[in-house]
Amino acid sequence: MSWAGWLFATLVGLAIGLPLSTGPVRVVDGLVVCTGLPRWVFRRGGTCVGSVYLTRDNDGDRVLRHERRHVDQWRRYGMLMPMLYAIAGRDATKNRFEIEAGLDDGGYR
Repeated sequence: MSWAGWLFATLVGLAIGLPLSTGPVRVVDGLVVCTGLPRWVFRRGGTCVGSVYLTRDNDGDRVLRHERRHVDQWRRYGMLMPMLYAIAGRDATKNRFEIEAGLDDGGYR
């Protein structure tokens, strides 16, 4: 069932990212990167929803590597991902999902 949740989340990400994106939309190693989004769409520099990364302009190579690891997490946990992420806490340095995705690549250190 996790694949169904990942697919649903990806469709939600596309439904948000495609119409709101004012910058380029591209695919990088299976990650759909939607840029130029308004800042109210995400916290910090961007957010990953399924296989879609929503950002204004935070799309460097290291960040995209970090976000691709979040895609793997979405595939593993499906729609449990938002709840599990919330339980892990807002402090990225203690959040197991951010640690697994790479704190340095995510710009947390």
